[in-house]
Order: sequence, then structure tokens, then C-alpha cells
Amino acid sequence: MGETTVKIPEGTTATPTPPAGATADGSRPVSRAGRLRRMRSPRRPRLWFEILLIAVSYWIYSLVRNAVPEQKAEALRNADWIWHVERTLGLNFEEAVNHAVNSVTWLVVAMNYYYATLHFIVTIAVLVWLYRRHPGRYAASRLILFATTAVALLGYYLYPLAPPRLMPGGHFIDTVKVHETWGSMASGNFKAVSNQYAAMPSMHIGWSLWCGLTIFALAKAPWAKILGLLYPTATLIVIVATANHFWLDAVGGMICLAFGFAVSYAWYGALPHQLPRYIKDDRPRRRWSLRPGMWGRRAAPEAEPAGQAARTGPAEEAASTEQTAPAGQATRGAPPATRGSPSTKPGASSKPGAPAGRSAPSASRHRPSPRSRPSSQTAP
Repeated sequence: MGETTVKIPEGTTATPTPPAGATADGSRPVSRAGRLRRMRSPRRPRLWFEILLIAVSYWIYSLVRNAVPEQKAEALRNADWIWHVERTLGLNFEEAVNHAVNSVTWLVVAMNYYYATLHFIVTIAVLVWLYRRHPGRYAASRLILFATTAVALLGYYLYPLAPPRLMPGGHFIDTVKVHETWGSMASGNFKAVSNQYAAMPSMHIGWSLWCGLTIFALAKAPWAKILGLLYPTATLIVIVATANHFWLDAVGGMICLAFGFAVSYAWYGALPHQLPRYIKDDRPRRRWSLRPGMWGRRAAPEAEPAGQAARTGPAEEAASTEQTAPAGQATRGAPPATRGSPSTKPGASSKPGAPAGRSAPSASRHRPSPRSRPSSQTAP
């Protein structure tokens, strides 16, 4: 009593009522924890987004780095303090290396160009390699690089430092200025557009060590692993020999890189080499194929699926049958030729040795008519 019975017409189905907290289509709303978990899971990188992100990030990095006020007096005092600390430790070897390399012209010029170019070329090459070969680890590795660069900008602002080549007293040689090569953004014609007192930390070491560790952890070939470790080592020699950095600047770059690794580990919960190499992407991806006329070549015909017959018309089927039939042999299953058929010619021979391509005349032509056929019945 008091219960309501709902009758459903026969042939129809009832729509189930969604559970509490679910949407009309039956899917539950994504919670904040689930949304955050999805953001922290590795995804397949998108090329256009990565190019735009790297370009904008480097533009902001250069803008902020060069916008830091050039505190010349404080930067020179900090350089004197760094030099004093290194002499106290007995590790002030920058001056001896700088003068030794400067005596070999071809070597110092090569180091100047190394300092100017490989810093960008190798870093971009490693990013492209990660994007192509290790898409599942690309985002975590990129986050390390970005976090390292971001904390370096803070160091440029809080601790202005003059490079050794700008210290007064003539202890160090500016190899770019002496040999007239472009190897430093803070020498020659680039002085007006670059902050000369942003030597601490050294991003040449931070980026090169990131490249080296990434190659060493993910490459399979032993020679690639060795080159990965040699690259930051060679970079350290170059920045000291060209008097662009103290070796303590390199230590600052390593500290920034350690911060970048910590940020990536805290976000993804693992180091890049511990993440899966590939990601199962559930987004629909368009399959591009060559169409006729593209790139000057015709696309090869696609193979017909097994078990599926080709759809051909009667004319195409007869033409294919006529081509495959032997000469002088009638085609099995072909309809008999009629008198009005264009393939039947008057006076064609019906002998077995008739030329190929001619069909035998119709049998109704030699058949006697019913009127002239003799009757088999006799009169009584």
C-alpha cells in the first residue's frame, strides 16, 4: 500500500538512473586529485607547442638576464672575493690555464667558437633526440632544464659577478678581444645587448651537464655514453681557458641543475630515465598518406583486403575474361554469341581452326525450320 508501480511498454527499455555524484552520461566528474594526477602523468609532446614554449622561454630568459642592472662595483668586489677564496684553497688555476691556451692560436680560437655555438646546438639537439626517441621522458627532462634556467636568473640578480677577463690588473686575457673572434656575448659588439656581470652561476655548465647526464642515462651505445660525459668536461675547460668563468661558477651551475632535478622528481615522482620510454596516446592522430600528384609521384595502390572480391562491372569482367582466355578456345560460362552481336561477322568460319578473335555463327542459322522438317509419322 502506498507503493507506486511503473509499467514499461513492451519492446522498450528503461533508462537507468545515474548514481549519486555522476553526470547524465554515467561518467563521474573528475575530482581535483584526479585532475592533478592527470597533469603530473607524462604525456606525448606536441611539436608546435614545444617549439613555441622553448622559443618564448629563451626570449624571456635573455630579456630578464639582460634586464638585471649592471652593478659593476659590486660585481668586481664579488670577483675579488671569489679570486681570494680560490687562492686560499690553492685552486686558483684559471690564470695559468688562460695564458697557456692563449699561446696556441688555433686552440684558443676553436675554444671561442665552441663557447659561442655548442652551448645552443648541443642542447637543442638533445631536446630533439628526446622528442623523437624518448617521448615519455621528454617532459620530465625539459622541466629539469627549465627549472635550472629559472633559478639561474635569480642568481644573476642576487649575486652579480664579473668574469675573470674583466678583472682589473691584467691578470687574465680576453681571448675573444685579442684574437678578434666572436665567442662571448659579453665581448666585442655584443656588450651593449648583454649583461657582462652575470657570470654566477654558469649556464654553460648547467646545460652541458644536463645534456651529458641525459645522454649517459638514456643512450645505449657505449661510445655515446662516453661522449655524454666528455661534453661537460670539455665545457669546463673552455669556460676557464677563455676567462669567461671561475671554476666556482661551474659549481653554481651544478647546484642549479640539482635544483632542477629535485623539481622534476617532486612533480613526476621519478627521474626521467625511470619513466616509460613511450606513452600510449589515446588522442586520435591523423594518418597522412601520399595522394596522387603529391611530391611529383603517384601513390602505390593499396592492397585489397583478403576475402573481399573486387567490384567490377559486366564490361570490365568480360574484357578481363577475354584477355585471359587462350586463342581459339571458347570461354567457359560466356553467353553464346548472337547474330546481332558486333563480334559476329557474316561468313565467319565455324571450323575448329578458325582464326582467334572470331566467334562461330549461331546454330539457329543452319537449323531447319519446323515446316520443312520431315514428319516421322506415316499415313494410315
